[in-house]
Amino acid sequence: MRLLRVIVRLLAGPRRPPRQTQPPLTPQLPREMRVVVRAPQPVPPSGPTVLHGPCWVIDGDTIVIDKIRIRIAGIDAPELDHPFGKQSKWALVKLCKGQVVTARVKPELSYDRMVAECFLPDGRDLAAEMVRAGLALDWPKFSGGKYRHLETADARRKLWRASVRQRGMMGAATGLD
Repeated sequence: MRLLRVIVRLLAGPRRPPRQTQPPLTPQLPREMRVVVRAPQPVPPSGPTVLHGPCWVIDGDTIVIDKIRIRIAGIDAPELDHPFGKQSKWALVKLCKGQVVTARVKPELSYDRMVAECFLPDGRDLAAEMVRAGLALDWPKFSGGKYRHLETADARRKLWRASVRQRGMMGAATGLD
């Protein structure tokens, strides 16, 4: 039986045609003459720059208004599976429950989410309230240090995973947000 298979393969010939190499489409230039072309940065979807409405809370720094996911600008809250993650989410739920939230959309995106400054009807900034409660950290890279003065004394120790992530010591596989 094995011999029969070998004979059939020999008589049938190669299964695929051999690869043909093609010359490069552009001539190779000396290194000093090459131009590096970078891919365009993602552009936020066109749409409203201000959203109003009741919100659905995903975690301590992500909400949904009118089916649009919004990352609250300038802060970093723990993920749901991190220490204090669920407390952070429920604190934001308590703040937003029954309220109409106003989100001023910024031009950047974060993991396919719009980034926005979010406010309650009485003018309170959701980011500031979460940092003040000790359940989110100021992220100076994105806020310019706007909320740092509101952090509680033990916030960076308590929310150590978010703090480590901000310093770039955790990879994308850890749920970087």
